[in-house]
Amino acid sequence: MSTAPLRLYSYPKCSTCRRALQWLAERGFTPGTGLEVVDITTDPPSLAELRQALAALGDRKRLFNTSGQSYRSLGAASVAALSDEQALEALAADGKLIKRPFALAANRQALVGFKPEEWSVSLGL
Repeated sequence: MSTAPLRLYSYPKCSTCRRALQWLAERGFTPGTGLEVVDITTDPPSLAELRQALAALGDRKRLFNTSGQSYRSLGAASVAALSDEQALEALAADGKLIKRPFALAANRQALVGFKPEEWSVSLGL
């Protein structure tokens, strides 16, 4: 895990990721100032980070980008048939499978998708 208070996995072409970055910047989180931004497509979260997120979220379904092409090519039934470990391995292998933005906070919180009210509570803002 990064030493920054928040590690954000995003995709530059994702409008939701850009909205999250803007929202964070308005609250003082910028690269180098409390925020580390990582391209989820070239450097997806590690298995350890995904395990942390699953433990924090309690539901692996929340980790999947169900509207993405990678998910559709696997198929919902195939994803449902995976064990938790197999699902996490698939997510670690293909960042496009992960719902974005995906964020891990120093307080062990995990955030997926962008819901400002949820992010405010989880980040203590």
